[in-house]
Amino acid sequence: MIALPQGSASSRLRTAAFAPIGDEGRAELVEARLLQAISTGAFIEGERLPSENELSQLLGVAVVTVREALGSLRHRGLIETRRGRGGGSFVSSSPGVVEEVNARRLMETPRVALADLGVLYEVIAGACAEYACLRATADELEVVHRVLVEARELPAGPWRRRITDMQLELASLSQSVRLTSEHVRIQTEFTPLLALQDIDIAQRHFSHDALLEQIEATRAGDVEAARAVVRRSIRGSVRWLGDLRSALKAQPAGGDLRATLERYRDTAVETSITGEVA
Repeated sequence: MIALPQGSASSRLRTAAFAPIGDEGRAELVEARLLQAISTGAFIEGERLPSENELSQLLGVAVVTVREALGSLRHRGLIETRRGRGGGSFVSSSPGVVEEVNARRLMETPRVALADLGVLYEVIAGACAEYACLRATADELEVVHRVLVEARELPAGPWRRRITDMQLELASLSQSVRLTSEHVRIQTEFTPLLALQDIDIAQRHFSHDALLEQIEATRAGDVEAARAVVRRSIRGSVRWLGDLRSALKAQPAGGDLRATLERYRDTAVETSITGEVA
């Protein structure tokens, strides 16, 4: 039995989050990258972020730009800074804070852009699934299957981190460095939105079971079945997010976003978690 590399998926997410920004190095972009890393679970509550100097080097921006971005995240309650030996910036956000930030991002994303992101994710994930059918070994698939089965009833936060890890592990079984890298890049962008589905237990189980179906199709070497599962899962997620976006945008001006999310959590409807998107 092979051993699943510990932290491998989180390492990929961190690498994507900290790709150099270059000349566009405004504090807003640095803040967005750090928020992305926190939202995807690349850094979890209580974990220390890289130092200001390290972030400056990783992102290719000035230290003062990093400092401004960290100040904004601290003001939003997403990180806390500790002084002295062993100090630094630590993730301090509660799941509710991250959820609200992700919801605002969903509201600000035009519906056509959301659909386009889903199309891109579907294309790359489908290609990874196809090559995994041709190249993955039975031992590799057994490890991913076992971890998924054990994770099904985890609370939303740990479940999301585990499911993201397994999505990246399945992509890596394509044994294509370029495809896997592109999958990581897109997933880093998409996961904060996908995590909003976790308020709906039915949708969470749908996503989880779709991955198990994908593993079975991959074991059988059935490319068409693997692609079909990926397509159905991603399109169902995009439609669900579109419905949530509409519900959030329908709230009165100045409304309590978190209260709206709670109402949606309580009355979450199984909108389109089965079937295809036209």
